[in-house]
Formats: sequence, C-alpha cells, structure tokens
Amino acid sequence: MNKTLFSFCLSVLTFFLIPEVPQAQTPKRDITLEDIWAKPTFRGKGISGLTSMKDGMTYTAFDYTKHKECLVKYEYSSAKALDTIFKFSSLLVKGTDKPIWPDSYSFSKDETKMLIATETEYIYRHSTMEQYYVMDLKTHSLTPLSKGGKQRYATFSPDGSKVAFMRDNNIFITELKDGKESRITLDGKQNNIINGGTDWVYEEEFAFDVAFFWSPDGKKIAYYRFDESQVKEFSMNEYHDSLYPTEYRFKYPKAGEKNSVVQIKVYDLASNSTRMFDIGTEKDQYIPRICWTADPRQLCIIRMNRLQNKMEMLLGDPATGKTKTLLIKTSNTYVNIYENEGNFFSFLNDNKHFLLWNDDDGYSHVYLYDMDGKLINQVTKGQWDVMKIEGVDEKTNTLFYTSTESSATERDLYSIKLDGTDKKKLSTRKGTNTPRFSEGMKYYINIQSDANTPAYITLNSADGNEIRVLEDNHFLRTKLDSFNLSKKEFFTFTTSEGVSLNGWMIKPVNFDPNKKYPVFMTVYGGPGANTVNNAWSANPDFFWHEMLAEKGYMIVSVDNRGTMGRGRDFYKCTYGQLGNLETKDQIETAKYLGALPYVDKSRIGIQGWSYGGYMSSLCITRGADYFKAAIAVAPVTNWRFYDSIYTERYMGLPQTNASGYDDNSPINHCKELRGKYLLIHGTADDNVHFQNTIEMITALVKVNKPFDMAIYPDKNHGISGGYTRLHLFTKMTNFLLDNL
Repeated sequence: MNKTLFSFCLSVLTFFLIPEVPQAQTPKRDITLEDIWAKPTFRGKGISGLTSMKDGMTYTAFDYTKHKECLVKYEYSSAKALDTIFKFSSLLVKGTDKPIWPDSYSFSKDETKMLIATETEYIYRHSTMEQYYVMDLKTHSLTPLSKGGKQRYATFSPDGSKVAFMRDNNIFITELKDGKESRITLDGKQNNIINGGTDWVYEEEFAFDVAFFWSPDGKKIAYYRFDESQVKEFSMNEYHDSLYPTEYRFKYPKAGEKNSVVQIKVYDLASNSTRMFDIGTEKDQYIPRICWTADPRQLCIIRMNRLQNKMEMLLGDPATGKTKTLLIKTSNTYVNIYENEGNFFSFLNDNKHFLLWNDDDGYSHVYLYDMDGKLINQVTKGQWDVMKIEGVDEKTNTLFYTSTESSATERDLYSIKLDGTDKKKLSTRKGTNTPRFSEGMKYYINIQSDANTPAYITLNSADGNEIRVLEDNHFLRTKLDSFNLSKKEFFTFTTSEGVSLNGWMIKPVNFDPNKKYPVFMTVYGGPGANTVNNAWSANPDFFWHEMLAEKGYMIVSVDNRGTMGRGRDFYKCTYGQLGNLETKDQIETAKYLGALPYVDKSRIGIQGWSYGGYMSSLCITRGADYFKAAIAVAPVTNWRFYDSIYTERYMGLPQTNASGYDDNSPINHCKELRGKYLLIHGTADDNVHFQNTIEMITALVKVNKPFDMAIYPDKNHGISGGYTRLHLFTKMTNFLLDNL
C-alpha cells in the first residue's frame, strides 16, 4: 500500500471512529427598537442614481464606497466599470475648497454637460428646491446655474444649450454659453399664481410636481399655470423654539370646495411670445397630464371633469392653441388613471400610434390606438392586471410590462408583440420584479425580492437572460440569520360574504400550535396601496413586526376589497362608501383569526397609518366586539376634511353623497368604542391635517370615552426626524405590551 492510499484510508477510518464534537452555536439576537430606528442594522444595498446613457449600451450609477465616492460609467453587456465620470471630492466650485455633495444629476442629450443638484430641501411629498450646478464634461468645470436663489426642476433643452427652471412660482431660462438668465413668466406669486409647478393637491393626488416641458425640437416650452387665488387656505402653527408660534399658510382644497383654475400655455423662444391652449370653457376641471408627442406640432392634453368619471385626450397645436378631441373614456365610478405604477399612456416615436392603459374589459390592460383615436387592438388580455408599462421596443414592436398574472401578491415581467402575439414571461424568480430598462430596450437591471429575501439585483438582456448578479445582499442575509426572525407566510380565506382575501402572517418565534397567541393586525386598506405583497419590505415597520413576534404576538395583514391587482370590480366596489366594505373585511379577518386554534380571540389588536389609521379607528368602534386595542397614526377621521381630488374620485361630492361621507366616519361611531385606543398625529401634517385628530378627540370627549394620545410638534405626515421614530415606536410598543 503506498503512502497516499494509506493516508486516505486512515482519514476515512478516523472519520467514522472518532465522534464529532458538536460546535457551540452562537445564540441568536432579539431585535431592539434601537436596531430598527437608531442604527442602520438592517439596511440593504441597492443601486443609486441609475441612469441609462443614450447609446443604450452603458449606464451610470453612484458608488458610495467610503473615501471613494464617485459617479461611475458601466457597460450593460458585462457590468464592468468603464470610467469614473467624477469623484465627489473633485466637485469644487471656483473659489471654494469644500466640494459639493451631489444629491442627483442629469445629462444633456448630447452628454457633454451635466446638471448636478445639491442642498436639496423638500417642500411637500414630491416637490423640492435645490442648488444646481452645470458641469462641462470636457473641462470638468462647475458653474452655478443661477445666483438668484435655489432653483426647482432644472431641465436641459434638447440641444443642451439652455436650462429651464422654476423659482418663486415663475419659469426661467439660462443660456449656458453666457449665463444670461431670463424670466418667461411674470405673474407668479405665493398662494396665488404658480407657473411651471403644481399646486399642493395636484402634486399629492396626480403624483407629479414638474409642470413645464420642452418640445422635442427645443423651440417651445409647454407649461401649467395654476390660479389658486380662490382656493381656501389651511394654516398650521409652527412651534420650533420661538416664544411665539409662527403660522404657515398654504392653499388646500377640501372635498367640495373650490380648486385652482388651470391653464395650459406654451412659450415660443424665437418670438418670445406665449399662447394659451383651448381646454374648454369649464374651469372646474382637471388636467392630470400633458405630454408632447414625437411631433413638436402636437401636445397631448388629458382633461377630466371634476367627478373624474370622464377622461378626454386632446391634441393641441402650439402654433394656434387650438385643440381637437382624440379619445374619450367614461365610467359609472371613475376613470382609473392613477394606480398604474407607471404612466397610463405612451405615444410611440412612429408618430402614428399610442398605447393606453385602462380597465374596459374588467381588468387593467394595454390597448393600441392610431393617432385618429381608432382602436387597433387590445395588446394584453386575461383575468389579471397590467401594473406598469415598462417600455416599448419599436424596432421589434415589443411591449414590456409587469403584471399580476401569477398572483395579486406578485409582480412579473413579460414581453408581448403590439399585435398581442408572442407573449413571454421574462422574470424567473418568484416574488416582485422591478425592471429598469436601458435606452433602446436592449438591457434591463432587475430588482427582485420576496417577502423573506432582500433585493437580488441582476443585469439582464431584453429576452430575460441573466448576464450578471450586481447585488445579492449576501451580507444582509447573513446578518438576518443572527436574529430571531420568523418567516412571513401567505394565506387566503373566504369571508361570510363569499369574498376571497389575501393575507400574510408572521407567527411568534418558537411558535407552538398548542398555545394561544394574541394577534396584532396591520392595515392600510385604501385604494392603490396593497400591503400583502410578496416583496422584501424596506420599510423598518417589518422589523418592528418581527420584534413583536419575538415578544409573542402573531402579526397579520390582509388586503380588503378596494385594493389593487384583482380587477376592476374588486378595486372599484368601494366607490361612494369608503370605509364600509373595507371595515367589514377587516372584521371578517378578526373573526377568521379568532377561530384558529392557536389564536386568543379576546386579544386581537390593529394599527394603521393615514388611511390605515382611518381603518383602525373604524375597526375599534364598528368592530368593537372583535378588537381589544387599536393604534391610529395620522388618521383621516372624516373625508370632509381631506383634499378634493382624492376624496371626490372615490366618494363623489359631499354635497350629493352626504351619507357616504358621514356613515363611515369614525367620529360618528365613537360611542361604540370599548377597547383601548391610541391616537397619534404630527401638528405640521400638511396632508392629513391635525384637524382630523382634534375632531376625533372632540367626539370621544363628547361621549366620555377614554383614549391615549401622542402628539408630535412640528412633524409632518411621516412623523420623523432625529429620534422621533424611535420615540414613536417605543410609545406604540409599550401601548401594545400594556393593552394587548
């Protein structure tokens, strides 16, 4: 026997004869509130600042590696770094020795210049103001865009020679060759006239804030003009550290009240003249979108009536201001243009066709039309919803979209020809897929996750083939293994009304089916925001729920009627009676859970924020027999207090639907309260006003019902900043430990 064979045999014998010494296992950690809210313990990795270059073969993204921060150019086909566009440390303005920090950036069309934004300040949810700098990529010189104060929405002209921006409710243009600045609107005034930006309610409910747009040839700028002079003001006290509070006032149209009067105008650079488009004589209407077609002689204007049950697509001629009707859609509830996770229409570059997303056949699908408004064909079909139009490859006539075909809880990527043939599923990993396509649609970067797995980011070719893994968040998955976590499990049940509902649950750590556990339900419940998604939650609330599971609570969330992804009838059945069917479904959830052998039906609680706070308030009152405790954060307590666009879309006008507004208002059900109730609000909430909580308190006191309360001075709808969230969630945790 040679020495090598002998050694091998000896090792085998030793393996079987010598008992293995068990390795000591490191005990798993419990989650703390400090882990969630004071430290970046559970922060995952992603790709920041992703922008496709015009060649469609390369992209740029920020690299935040410490002491190496830079913007890098990568190759799509390999994901290899090709070049460093700039290092943060090199962003020096002449005459200064401290580099600026880039919050965002954009390229000119020819990619010889960049706009770099810094010192960003948020105004409301979407709107911001920044200091912009122009970088010449040949010389790397950095020049302030304007010295007249911070700017908003700075945008290159198509030829890269100019930049338009908004400031003080007016639109300006800067000539980059000499820095000359000109103002193209003159009447902008705070709380009166807005040019080039949106008012509060458009920003919040139509989800856009930039309201000026260069024509494709760069010769004109189309823009919104808001006259909000007749809109009533809402005021909030700001306390800060001053002896006397200051008052902040802004225009906020509540349900049934006057809205801004909107005009659509176009500025001609050559003639220095402005023309107004004909959008009809009716002033009490909405213009939720405008968009240049590929032809600079045509601007598309979307017009809706105030009840939002009629939508018209108009084509406007910028030379004359005249418009013609391209298409009309009507509904007996409302025309849904809002909950598509992308834009609901898209004009093709052939200038002969456009795509429209709507629910004509009972589910949200994509339709192809010609430029006369004639339907060519329905592109997608089936008993599932298209959730987003991801893009179109016009060379191959291929549409890319994400949908709920697998499940209302999932998002998968598909491709299909514009004639409705050759449909292919491109995503391969179960869960939620969010693609970002390159210019030309040849590649995409896909962010995939599931309920128990952080983001898995891959580079893919347009046929779905995975080229390379860009980030698998291995470090976070490894860290999670060191904590006492329970898996999020999905379930479905049928209510007494025969409605099938989707939900998830997190069972207590070391779950024993022979024990009975208290249940803590978390809810949103409103139109357009499902909580039951097979996706990793970047929201720290997920880890709070895991922490509560460590303490012996079972956490549950269910998507009631009115949520999305299951077709028009499921989504729109709550019309005119927000809160009614949704509350019934959450009560049915409590009844279903209470019948499970491992649930203590006497200890079921519920919590929600915003619309969810509205729902939890209704559940602890109308559902008093089934809920022991409830937490309502920043709740709507009466839809009469909320904004016009959102509320009237789902409820109609309060003048014609008084019972719909009042019957499901928590302030009208306070006498039914028996359980423990915690009410939380920020005094500077510009969205769901503190007024809602004041009215709820008044109603509770009127019927002598006890409650707990936490008020956060000068905090907005998000109630955050510094240690605020840590304090807030400590308060909520202690409330649950004491009362559930």
